Amino acid sequence: MKALVLQNGFGYENLAVVDRPEPTPGPGQVALRVRAASLNYRDLMIAKGLYNRNMALPRVLGSDGAGEVSAVGSGVTQWKPGDRALGCFFQNWSDGPISDAATRGALGGDRDGVLAQTVVLEESGLAAIPGSLGFEQAACLPCAALTAWHALHDAQCGPGKTVLVQGTGGVSLFALQFAKALGAKVLITSGHDDKLTRAKGLGADAGTNYKSDPEWDKWARQQTGGVGVDAVVEVGGAGTLERSAKAVRTGGHIALIGVLAGVGAFNPMNVLMKAVTLQGVFVGSRAMLEAMNRFVAEKGIAPVIDRTFPLADAVAALKHLESGSHFGKIVVTV
Repeated sequence: MKALVLQNGFGYENLAVVDRPEPTPGPGQVALRVRAASLNYRDLMIAKGLYNRNMALPRVLGSDGAGEVSAVGSGVTQWKPGDRALGCFFQNWSDGPISDAATRGALGGDRDGVLAQTVVLEESGLAAIPGSLGFEQAACLPCAALTAWHALHDAQCGPGKTVLVQGTGGVSLFALQFAKALGAKVLITSGHDDKLTRAKGLGADAGTNYKSDPEWDKWARQQTGGVGVDAVVEVGGAGTLERSAKAVRTGGHIALIGVLAGVGAFNPMNVLMKAVTLQGVFVGSRAMLEAMNRFVAEKGIAPVIDRTFPLADAVAALKHLESGSHFGKIVVTV
């Protein structure tokens, strides 16, 4: 079978689509014939050696894949060949609170990922694809969508709430779509006016360009009558966190889900003085994924796909992700 493998070191020069033996499921395992996989910023960081320099190589990349069950191992009762399924980001986190044990077994990191024609997953490490979605759309759900869902759920998003979303990548657009479906008002920032226009087409109530309006925290407070937003979906990290703390209301919630603007110093004074909840969100459990999938089906939510690439051009797909020009998810068809 074909797979995208990070081979002898980090960097694009060590990435290649290669032939590998077809994997066979063992007891309690399921073989998934992957039809599509979506990229996350984590994949780019792993490939460039910015995520875990001690990762064992070679490693098949990718955490988010969807396809059809092709075979099951002994003792498997939840799945049968032909079932449409997607893999869970964390193969060991079925339910309950996060723990060290739950976060082991992450696809494309701790173990081989889904950018391959066939992958073997744990029986409890799959979820059914919402009936309304095709494979390419379903492949967008396990990491980006679930991270957004988890963030909004813990922030108690709903009618009467205002959510500030940063950027128009995969997590941010899912947060926009979910927040609107939950009945909240959504503010959004972007460095491109055309992306702001497209975001408003998805339901954003207002937007601002952070390049021409670098004090977007003041803008966010103005949009809420000076009070501040109820929740921020924070994808920038230390580079934007201080402004997020200024934009959020007293007693509000910041869901920290990314570090796109880099790491570094952060002044926690506003978090302290405004009694803000600052929560790191690291994807979620299978139970959360199944709840989100039911919501996606009920509300008819369609993931936003920027562009698709064949597996043979997976490195070009990663470079497109790195360019930052995308709007929504980048998908690799397998």
